[in-house]
Amino acid sequence: MKRIVVASVAVLIALSAFGQAKALPDLKGRTIRAVTENALTPLNFVDPKTGKAAGWEYDAVNEIGKRLNAKISWNISSWDTMIQAVRDGRYDVAMDGFSITNDRKKHVAFSDPYMVSQQFMLVRGDETRFRNAAEFEANPKLLIGSQAGTTSFSVGVYNVLDGKEDNPRIRVFQTFGATLQALLAGDVDTVLMDASSSRGCIGANPDKLKIVGDALGTDSYGFIFKLGSDLVAPFNAAIASLKADGTLDTLTNKWFYEYNAK
Repeated sequence: MKRIVVASVAVLIALSAFGQAKALPDLKGRTIRAVTENALTPLNFVDPKTGKAAGWEYDAVNEIGKRLNAKISWNISSWDTMIQAVRDGRYDVAMDGFSITNDRKKHVAFSDPYMVSQQFMLVRGDETRFRNAAEFEANPKLLIGSQAGTTSFSVGVYNVLDGKEDNPRIRVFQTFGATLQALLAGDVDTVLMDASSSRGCIGANPDKLKIVGDALGTDSYGFIFKLGSDLVAPFNAAIASLKADGTLDTLTNKWFYEYNAK
């Protein structure tokens, strides 16, 4: 009897998954122009072992393309020009750990969240001068490295320092890669990152980086589209499908816990 019940449950699960797959929109082979930066390990980066672009967001969007019967054409852009490029219609969808905010919603459309993150203080592995945001703020010699306009910049301004965006203790860089290199070189003393990406950076730089203190803020990441894009609903349906069958959890385990850049 138990075997029959288990088999019946398995059949029902399989039929449910099949039904979800059948319910997804069919984009009939449409080419979707996707863009990212390749600078946010492990969401999007160049794998040093293969020299090829890789990461959580690549795998997720490629799988979304398969489920929607669409072809993904990948492109690279700097973070600070990506939103405008999507607004102008040069790309159909962009991803680079974009936090869903009301201000950004004025300019681009967001998908449903595909990941929830919290900001933490990433520091050098031998850091002993501070253990949390309060101790960091109390030492005027300490510097934050960040990209202007990012969530980490806002958290640095309002959750760590005095709320002034022109605070000289925030050093602004053009790319996240440059920000991370500044931290490793000792030019700044902390970079704010979500926990998952921090683990990716720590994995790529063993013994050179660590996290200190508690979470400073919580954000939801979403794919971005031109306002009015007809791709938002299909992507949302695909994201729901990826969540329902555990694919998003599998990707998180693969890139944030199993992957090792060395």
